[in-house]
Amino acid sequence: MKVTLPALDTCESSFTPLVVLELAQDVKEETKEWLKNRIVSKKEDGGAQLLFRPLLNKYEKETLENQNLYLVGASKITLLLGAEAIGLVKECNDNTMRAFTYGTRHNFKDFDDDNNDFLTMAECQFIIKHELENLRAREEKMIPGYPQAKLYPGKSLLRRLLTSGIVIQVFPLHDNEALKKLEDSWYTRFTFKYQPLDRIRGYFGDTIALYFGFLEYFTVALIPMAVIGLPYYLFVWEDYDKYVIFASFNLIWSTVILEVWKRGCASMTYRWGTLVMKRQFEEPRPGFHGVLGINPVTGREEPLYPSYKRQLRIYLVSLPFVCLCLYFSLYVMMIYFDMEAWALSLHESSGSEWTSVLLYVPSIIYAIVIEIMNRLYRYAAEFLTSWENHRLESAYQNHLILKVLVFNFLNCFASLFYIAFVLRDMKLLRQSLATLLITSQILNQIMESLLPYWLQKKHHVQVKRKVQALKADIDATLYEQVVLEKEMGTYLGTFDDYLELFLQFGYVSLFSCVYPLAAAFAVLNNFTEVNSDALKMCRVLKRPFSEPSANIGVWQLAFETMSVISVVTNCALIGMSPQVNALFPESKLDLILIVVAVEHALLALKFILAFAIPDKPRHIQMKLARLEFESLEALKRQQMKLMAQNLKEDSREGNKEQEA
Repeated sequence: MKVTLPALDTCESSFTPLVVLELAQDVKEETKEWLKNRIVSKKEDGGAQLLFRPLLNKYEKETLENQNLYLVGASKITLLLGAEAIGLVKECNDNTMRAFTYGTRHNFKDFDDDNNDFLTMAECQFIIKHELENLRAREEKMIPGYPQAKLYPGKSLLRRLLTSGIVIQVFPLHDNEALKKLEDSWYTRFTFKYQPLDRIRGYFGDTIALYFGFLEYFTVALIPMAVIGLPYYLFVWEDYDKYVIFASFNLIWSTVILEVWKRGCASMTYRWGTLVMKRQFEEPRPGFHGVLGINPVTGREEPLYPSYKRQLRIYLVSLPFVCLCLYFSLYVMMIYFDMEAWALSLHESSGSEWTSVLLYVPSIIYAIVIEIMNRLYRYAAEFLTSWENHRLESAYQNHLILKVLVFNFLNCFASLFYIAFVLRDMKLLRQSLATLLITSQILNQIMESLLPYWLQKKHHVQVKRKVQALKADIDATLYEQVVLEKEMGTYLGTFDDYLELFLQFGYVSLFSCVYPLAAAFAVLNNFTEVNSDALKMCRVLKRPFSEPSANIGVWQLAFETMSVISVVTNCALIGMSPQVNALFPESKLDLILIVVAVEHALLALKFILAFAIPDKPRHIQMKLARLEFESLEALKRQQMKLMAQNLKEDSREGNKEQEA
């Protein structure tokens, strides 16, 4: 039975605001009225059937700024039907995970008609975002009041409004009471305990909870490496043959932790419902443009862009630009080595304590330059990837990640490979690795959390003063919250956070046999990273919309690739050590063959371990198989019912013909 929403659902004058929509200051009144009508209209009339009101009424607008801020909410029945529409998966009373349907709502655990906590606030905000994004043009040819903003049937109105500059931003509001409880259990008390991942997921959604889960898991997994590396650093610094055991452990460790993470991730995401959530058909990304045509898959009218033009842009513009940036990175690296040679010659000529400190200056400067280059290249990569005009967001993200990973890998590790395999200076390699690792960690902590937090605190004080000076009779708390949050920075996703962990994993695994303390420094950094990232999410940036995720995506492959490269580098470093070379004084060919054989054996062991450890625990596999079986059985019953109805209708028509 199809459920429809009552007309009163959109007429509530007072509701809990979940999402804020900010319009440009010069938006025309007819555009505002049209947008409001589309948001509050019934679904059958092409609306979203949401609740909508301005932050300020007409009297408050005369005395206050920010007149174009609007609050969006939804009634309970709208949210429940929206949960069904997006395929939200919840736990049933029989402890299985199933896609929520409004008709069977009483079969789900913790559901009650009088209980408003069945859906988390993050889920409610995601549903509202989904409803707004699915507002589509019907017969309108343009946005009212803006003839240059063309529309066509099926075009997402919100995306068109954003690209036209009519809508400035759409963001979910924080729940200050829930946020305070989350902070108290998360990071305000500095204790060594596991993070409240279920609470983080309930407030911020699956994608961010998975990042913090991976950060916590990776930090704990680094502890054995840090504990084992410490005595190697203290007692057997120059005995490279003893590092064979440490390097072998590192290679097995890097494989096992990534495979075990897959299992833990599957258990978490099954509990959260995203592992069994059906993948939605991906819409064209907002920036995609082309000649209007018919999509052969969906039958909808949308922009079409020839793939050969995209390939030409990639191979004739993007690829040469990336190669040019890589060349420039190598050029900067050679300048760094000239600075190292100058500092070393100065120290050898004077031998003072001041010049011994000066030896570390080139590495520190180079580490800072690397961070600057990484950030500048990131902007260029985003511009180029957007210019390539990818139709889907997933394709855009994959091309962006590939560009950024290639450059960051070369920019951060090229100097270390040059020192290790060209200069063969292990002392300089240890010094450079330590300086790059520690400097990058300090810079990231300052730039990502401490500096934005300080700027946000200053802005908060200014907003408080402005609100206290107002004499208007308004809900000052809500007004202050909305004005404060709209000026916060926007969280751009987990890309930079995973990239930081990826580079850290490279520093730890690629040259572990040369600098065993890398893991210890990574552990110390990550303990503070958890708290600084939590502070950033809760107090520095806008609350992001929840996004369902079943895993960490392409980053799993990136980490696995790094672990394969680490096998090759560690075997090569051990093969180059004086102790191992002394075993083969006459034939270097035998040494090379043995190193290659060991490297192949370790790679084989690595792939055997990856194959032997299942990606999902046995009980999760059984539950997923059970769900698939039940889905097939339900489909069979539906088909049998349809066949029975068709046979019944055919027999009726046959009887009528006989009677005639």
